[in-house]
Amino acid sequence: MNHKRLIIILAFLVFWGNVAQAAVVTKTISYHQGGVNLQGFLAYDNQLKGKRPGVLIVHEWWGLNDYVRERARQLASLGYVAFALDMYGKNKVTVHPKQAREFMQQVTENIETWRQRALAGLNVLKQQPDTDANRIAAIGYCFGGSTVQQLAYSGANIKGIVSFHGSLILPPASTDRPIKAKFLICHGAADPFTKLETLPEYIAAMNASQIDWQMDIYGHAKHAFTNPGADKYGMPQLGYNRLADLRSWQAMKQFFNEIF
Repeated sequence: MNHKRLIIILAFLVFWGNVAQAAVVTKTISYHQGGVNLQGFLAYDNQLKGKRPGVLIVHEWWGLNDYVRERARQLASLGYVAFALDMYGKNKVTVHPKQAREFMQQVTENIETWRQRALAGLNVLKQQPDTDANRIAAIGYCFGGSTVQQLAYSGANIKGIVSFHGSLILPPASTDRPIKAKFLICHGAADPFTKLETLPEYIAAMNASQIDWQMDIYGHAKHAFTNPGADKYGMPQLGYNRLADLRSWQAMKQFFNEIF
């Protein structure tokens, strides 16, 4: 075999060997807020060097389940340090709507508690050695989408938030804490929980604010349109929509390219 060709082949094998070694590392992290024991899920690519943007992920009202863990892995594979926080408490996960509503209401009945619980998760992400604390975004699904809006309204030092099929939270009429984050709202046109006829009030309030915001609306998409397991919960208001899922994920990546 030609010597030069052998060198090229060996270099090719070394290159792909290194690529094959790249792996997403995951681990659970225990932390506390307001006397509640919490346990989040961290994911990152340990082959990348140096600090990189972080993405905080907030789960649906079911709790921190396998779906949101998979989203953390996907974000890690894109090169981000991803942390799926825990809004309810260690092992508080359910598949029953009534219990999920109870879990959610325990957090949301007090806005300051709601925001502080999200901020606790944000602080965990910022403390990770690979996280660039000046380049952080937060994304959330359903209840999590509402939560990242509240996080932004708290004045948290984050670049942007993405709400996937979350309830639309009006901006505060006044605040002594400037809202730093840009907003991307990904909404399903067939979402029965937040119907299109309610959007004018939200749009008017956002336009009256100083927030840099945008909204994508996906036709025929129900609530929970990004979750492939949405139909298994037996709620007719929920439904997976593959196109809306792919399009909203692509919109999120473009948004990240802008803010980072």
